[in-house]
Amino acid sequence: MNKRMEGVRFFCAPGSGSNAEVTGISKDLRINEEIRAREVRLISADGQQLGVMPLREALRIAEEKNLDLVEVAPTARPPVCRIMDYGKYRYELSKREREAKKRQRLINVKEIKLRLGIEEHDFQVKARNATRFLKDGDKVKVTVMFRGREISHADLGHRLCQRLVQQLADLATIEKAPVVEGRNLVMVLAPRQDAAKG
Repeated sequence: MNKRMEGVRFFCAPGSGSNAEVTGISKDLRINEEIRAREVRLISADGQQLGVMPLREALRIAEEKNLDLVEVAPTARPPVCRIMDYGKYRYELSKREREAKKRQRLINVKEIKLRLGIEEHDFQVKARNATRFLKDGDKVKVTVMFRGREISHADLGHRLCQRLVQQLADLATIEKAPVVEGRNLVMVLAPRQDAAKG
């Protein structure tokens, strides 16, 4: 068995028609002696088409170059195989995946809660919190809570939301317009692309 494949377990019989589940490998590619086709279309390490040939011949060419034969298109007729350093390929693939994860920005949704009778100072504190969240690139869920019969004055809640939107106009866009949900009025603000930290 190829030393690179030690410790790899297959959970279905070869040639059973289902994809073999391979642990420890991010892509289910067959390499070297695992390739089942009689003939393959061979591509060299530098990308040149070497044509269709028997599998044994392709394995011999890869072995002469001290590289692996990797089945890159198993569904093609005949399957396409490439000569490459499989260990290096796997390393570079995992490196690219790690880099992509680093660049991903996780967007959180932060919530601020308001009441109809909110004092001016409290409103400004909530607006400053929303400003901070938006500058950090997070979305802001604005919840206006109604007590008792206040629900019959939902228009006042809409006005409160509109006032907040006007104050945050340079930082936020409305992702979800104010909607009554149960005893609350809910709105979602998203950061403007040009205003959020890149």
